Amino acid sequence: MDYVTSKFTLKNLTANQLKFIAIIAMFIDHIAVVLVSNQSILGQVMHTIGRITMPIMCYFIAEGYHKTRDIKKYVLRLLTFAIICHYSFFFFATGVAPISFGENIKIQIQFPTSVIFTLFLGLIALIVWNCENIKKYIKLIIIFGICIISMVGDWGYIAVLWILVFGVNYGNFKNQVMGFWIVSMILISNPIMRLLNIYDGIWWEQAYQFGLLLSIPLLSQYNGYLGKYKNAKWIFYIFYPLHLLILGYLKYYIL
Repeated sequence: MDYVTSKFTLKNLTANQLKFIAIIAMFIDHIAVVLVSNQSILGQVMHTIGRITMPIMCYFIAEGYHKTRDIKKYVLRLLTFAIICHYSFFFFATGVAPISFGENIKIQIQFPTSVIFTLFLGLIALIVWNCENIKKYIKLIIIFGICIISMVGDWGYIAVLWILVFGVNYGNFKNQVMGFWIVSMILISNPIMRLLNIYDGIWWEQAYQFGLLLSIPLLSQYNGYLGKYKNAKWIFYIFYPLHLLILGYLKYYIL
């Protein structure tokens, strides 16, 4: 009996393992975007699984802020990949390339952009919040501005607020979960409001938003360690734009 109890209470998931779970969940979610109707049971299940991804990624942006040896390099890396991933995300979202190659290379600034940009802004918001040289009301104004700018990115201000909640309450999982619940209600209230006929539409079309809560038991198993492979982060940085390009090509040129 003691063995069974310890088996389920021991925190035994590393950061890398949680990130791989998030990557798989994201892939399932994006496959559903391309191949499965949102109004089907399968589509709802796949999108429910996909809701796991973003809370985990936001959590580890906050973790990265507190554990990185060089915050400037961390910020620069996110910004660089946000720029790189813009092409693939915009193509996946619209079927149009933001850069045209012909007789002349034509670059147009078009949105929406990827979640990497949103994660970058969330990190900036956390840095601002923890800056001792800025008055609190100025911090709030800056963070509000960051939230507005984040609306051009995937997940928008929701991701920025999650990163702030996880970062500000670093080391206190109970408060992190409470803050996460409060922010998540912005999305979870959508199917509830539809069920009550306050919003138009089929209520269960957004039922998959409850999948956000599945990230809590997973994060509760985080043991605080990175994991065996220190450079595993590059797998996500490579996989994210690559799978968007492949699925985008499948969606707009094959199906």
